[in-house]
Amino acid sequence: MTPQTDPQAGAAVKAADRAHVFHSWSAQELIDPLAVAGAEGSYFWDYDGKRYLDFTSGLVFTNIGYQHPKVVAAIQEQAAKLATFAPAFAVEARSEAARLIAERTPGDLDKIFFTNGGADAVEHAVRMARLHTGRPKVLSAYRSYHGGTQQAINVTGDPRRWASDSGTAGVVHFWAPFLYRSRFYAGTEEQECARALEHLETTIAFEGPSTVAAIVLETIPGTAGIMVPPAGYLAGVREICDKYGIVFVLDEVMAGFGRTGTWFAADLYGVVPDLMTFAKGVNSGYVPLGGVAISAEIAQTFARRPYPGGLTYSGHPLACAAAVATLTAMAEEGVVENAAQLGETVVGPALRELAERHPSVGEVRGVGMFWALELVRDRETREPLVPYNATGEANAPMAAFAAAAKAHGLWPFVNMNRTHVVPPCTVTEAELKDGLAALDAALSVADEHTV
Repeated sequence: MTPQTDPQAGAAVKAADRAHVFHSWSAQELIDPLAVAGAEGSYFWDYDGKRYLDFTSGLVFTNIGYQHPKVVAAIQEQAAKLATFAPAFAVEARSEAARLIAERTPGDLDKIFFTNGGADAVEHAVRMARLHTGRPKVLSAYRSYHGGTQQAINVTGDPRRWASDSGTAGVVHFWAPFLYRSRFYAGTEEQECARALEHLETTIAFEGPSTVAAIVLETIPGTAGIMVPPAGYLAGVREICDKYGIVFVLDEVMAGFGRTGTWFAADLYGVVPDLMTFAKGVNSGYVPLGGVAISAEIAQTFARRPYPGGLTYSGHPLACAAAVATLTAMAEEGVVENAAQLGETVVGPALRELAERHPSVGEVRGVGMFWALELVRDRETREPLVPYNATGEANAPMAAFAAAAKAHGLWPFVNMNRTHVVPPCTVTEAELKDGLAALDAALSVADEHTV
C-alpha cells in the first residue's frame, strides 16, 4: 500500500486525541503522539506520508505484521457469522483456538483459559496458583514486567510498580541472573546461574517454603532488557519449585508465538512450567486476546471445584478467529522459522558488528526477532547511558537517540538504557538491513554522550 498524504486529516486526528484520549504511562501534557494513517507488513506511516520501519512490533505483538490478509479476512468472516457470544458456551472459533494453542504449548499444558490480554492472564495465573497450593506469597524478579493491573503490576519488578505498590500484594522480589550487571559478583555465565539459583532458594528458605504459592518469571525478560537466561537456570528453577511444591509460572506474553524463533521461549530450554501466560503474538494483537495454559495437575484442582474467576469477553469469537488464522498462517508460511533464521544469520551478526564500532553499545543479546542493545557512557565501567529510571533532562541522551532513529525512518523501542530490536517475525532480510542501517546512524548520536 502506498501512503497517501492528508495533513488536514492528520491534524484532526491529533486534535481529537489531545482533547479526549488519556494515554497510559504518560504525563498527559508532555506527550506528542504521532497520528498514524495506516500500516502494512513491517511498516506504518503518518498523514504526511512518512513511512517508519517498525522495530517495536507495535508493543511486541504484531508478530505476523500489520494487516495480514488472512487474519483480516478471518475477522471479517467471523463477524459475519457470529460476532460475539458469551464465554459459557462452546463456540467453534474458541474451541479451535484453544486446540491450536494447546498443540504448541510444551508438556501437558492442554487446558486454555482465555483472557483479554497479558496482564489479566498473569492475574489469573497467580489466583490459580494460590488456590491450588493454599499459600499466599508470590516470588518474581526485580528486572521484569508482568502487566498493569493491580496484581500484575505488583508482580512486576521495574519502576512502574512503585506508584501502585502498597506492600500488601503478597509479592516478594528476588534477583534473576543477568551477568552484564550481575548482583552476584559473577565472572561467568556458569557462576551467575549457580549463584542466582542459590539466592532464589535462600530467599524461599527465609520467606518460608510453605508460604510460597508461585514463582513467576518471564522466560526471557522483555521490556526489562531481553536478558536471555544462562543455560541451566530455568531448569534449576523448575527443580526448586518441585522440591518445595511451588507452582512454576512462565510469562510468555512477549516471548511467545515465534518471537524467539520457536513457538515459545520455553522450547529453547526444554522446561515445562505448571502455568504459562500468553497474549500479544497469539493473534498479533488484531483483536485483544490473552490466556493461561494450564497443566493437568492444576486443571484437576478445578475439575469438581469451581474456579472463582472469569471475564465477560473470555475467548471472544473475533479474537479467537484471529488467533486461528494467525497460528495457521504462521505454520503455513514458516514465520517461526523465518524469525530463527534471520536472527541467527542477519540480526545477531549485524548487531555484534555495530557493537564493535559504537562505543555506546555495551552489550548485544537476544535470539530470533528478540534483541536488545545495552547503551552505556563508558564500556569499561559499564556506566549506563542515562541513570536508572531517568526522566526529563537526565534522559536526554536516550531521547536524542530515539529522535535520530525516527528521523531515519526507524521507529525504535527504547526503555531506560536499552534499545530493542523486535520487528515483526515476517520481516524480510532487505527490511532488516534497512532498519539496521538506520540504527547504525542513530547510534552515532548516542556515541556523542560516551567518554
